[in-house]
Amino acid sequence: MSKYPKIAVFGGGSWATAIVKMLSENLNEIGWYMHNENTISHLKEYHHNPNYLSSVQFDMDKLYLGSDMEAMVNYAEYLIFVIPSAYLQGELNKIASESLKDKIVFSAIKGIVPESSLIVGEHFNTHYKVPFCNIGVISGPCHAEEVALERLSYLTLASAEEKISQTLATCLRSHYIKCKISDDLLGLEYAAMLKNIYAVAAGIAHGLGYGDNFQSVLMSNAIREMKRYVKCVHNTKRNINDSGYLGDLLVTGYSVFSRNRMFGNMIGKGYTVRSAQFEMNMVAEGYFAAKSAYELNQQRDKKAKTPIIKTVYKILYKNKDPKKAFQKLTNKLD
Repeated sequence: MSKYPKIAVFGGGSWATAIVKMLSENLNEIGWYMHNENTISHLKEYHHNPNYLSSVQFDMDKLYLGSDMEAMVNYAEYLIFVIPSAYLQGELNKIASESLKDKIVFSAIKGIVPESSLIVGEHFNTHYKVPFCNIGVISGPCHAEEVALERLSYLTLASAEEKISQTLATCLRSHYIKCKISDDLLGLEYAAMLKNIYAVAAGIAHGLGYGDNFQSVLMSNAIREMKRYVKCVHNTKRNINDSGYLGDLLVTGYSVFSRNRMFGNMIGKGYTVRSAQFEMNMVAEGYFAAKSAYELNQQRDKKAKTPIIKTVYKILYKNKDPKKAFQKLTNKLD
């Protein structure tokens, strides 16, 4: 009997591809759901994802590929969702809600589900009755592109039940992947969503011509803003300077691989939101997160002080001029 559970990954993007690569270091078979039949056909013939991390070659004997979501859910014990939050519910509509009964569900999605205004773990719990003891989160700091290059990378796995995180960590660890376990399920998932907004802010600042001195102040304020926000939604003991929070923020805010920073950089350089989205072939989760995070904060009786989130929201959704908005923001940072 194998010491590893059956695992299926849902999503065809760069992070899904990276997770399948990590799992293939240890597992004899990985389920991989993609809705695009052409991508599946290409993978079967050429052994790589044609759209993302195409340098990664897969052993096809290890992949159970499919576009039938219900069949893939039934196949596995552990389900890892890596579908952009804006499209998650559309994919989940393909399965019966009872299909997730007794499944272990991990989210590697850094965003809020727009249909429910909930982070992914809360969405599965509220709308699919998956108990929190069966829900986990995969967080960074980790970029898919460096996983493809097998550069040393770190993951943080969070769940209410340490056993399920430890089991998945065993499946993901390798000579280039280290895993840390946390019990801050909600805090880490909110932090993973928020850091994308701050990365958009970092990109806008770069596009506007702000230098490293300002970027360091922006990131310093961002981690404190994140701490205030996460404390409001889930007040528990945590060290915001741990790699799952601060580390993930820094790599997303500074890395050349960061799609959210890239998106923000284009906005700072004068692109419209629509033109920036059109030019990118990847989803910038920070765009969707900015609206959800801002509105959720506004709905609370006790609001967190979030000048960076508010600035990004106004630029992306209220057509505020980035240059003028950042001039105002600089007076609120310290």
